[in-house]
Amino acid sequence: MNVFFETPRLILRDWSENDLGPFARMNADPRVMEFFPHPLDDRQTRDFYQRIRTEIDRQGYGLWALENKQDGRFIGFTGFHAVGFEAFFTPAIEIGWRLCHDVWGQGLASEAAAACLSYGEQVLGLHEICSFTTVVNRRSQRVMQKIGMERIAEFDHPRLPIEHPLSRHVLYRVVLTHGISTLA
Repeated sequence: MNVFFETPRLILRDWSENDLGPFARMNADPRVMEFFPHPLDDRQTRDFYQRIRTEIDRQGYGLWALENKQDGRFIGFTGFHAVGFEAFFTPAIEIGWRLCHDVWGQGLASEAAAACLSYGEQVLGLHEICSFTTVVNRRSQRVMQKIGMERIAEFDHPRLPIEHPLSRHVLYRVVLTHGISTLA
């Protein structure tokens, strides 16, 4: 299995079929999916898994599987994704994460995301990364702030009806320069 990089507590690696069970459980957890339109069923998770694998194969980056070094357990994903809709800030590469509920509050999302930014700049040559979430998702916004991203705008997500309670999103961005994260 291809390991892309590690942090003190985590391994960011390619996906395996063994990840599908815990991935499906995570995507079905209403706590994890609170700020998405709905939890995912097994078929939706498998489709998502295939899209992730395809993007990694085509782009050389993607949403990498996140493994806890302590017990070798799959605990979520973190990585990059080409934004798949049109908006005032696209085309763009976003950084994203989703972790199993039982590992929340340990700083793992911030640890993985900060390492992704370094990898993205130093290995992939990325210069600007964005991230976005619904305005009510304070936890993800805290991760964005911790990794040096700056809030730059709000927008209505084009894939949600304007009246949907999760439609309004906040956009964060970081410009990467010489191995150092700087705000534009």
